[in-house]
Amino acid sequence: MTTGIVVQYTGLLRNSDHDLWVRLRELLRGQGLDPEGTVVVDLLQESLSSEEGQVVSAEGRVYRFSLTFDPEREDGARDARLGRWRDVTDSWRDGALARRTEFAFAWKSRVEP
Repeated sequence: MTTGIVVQYTGLLRNSDHDLWVRLRELLRGQGLDPEGTVVVDLLQESLSSEEGQVVSAEGRVYRFSLTFDPEREDGARDARLGRWRDVTDSWRDGALARRTEFAFAWKSRVEP
């Protein structure tokens, strides 16, 4: 399941037309990341109005973040806001997503030039 999440979510980031994934692409670009070279380690719903995520950038940096939105609005995901953006490149090995992040790096090196 761990490997499937990385592959599936990365595919959604790059190709989905669902509002949340479209918005996440926009927000990542705003942080200087290219969604086509970014690998999604996880995007987990924390509450009805927030998601917690982690990505590996094309350059190999690891970032954790939150997305918040208004679940009462039909198009609430279109206005999702990025919060708690932090570079965890030097500390991800100590986190709960360490194994999945290791897989993300390995998968990224196999599928991308």
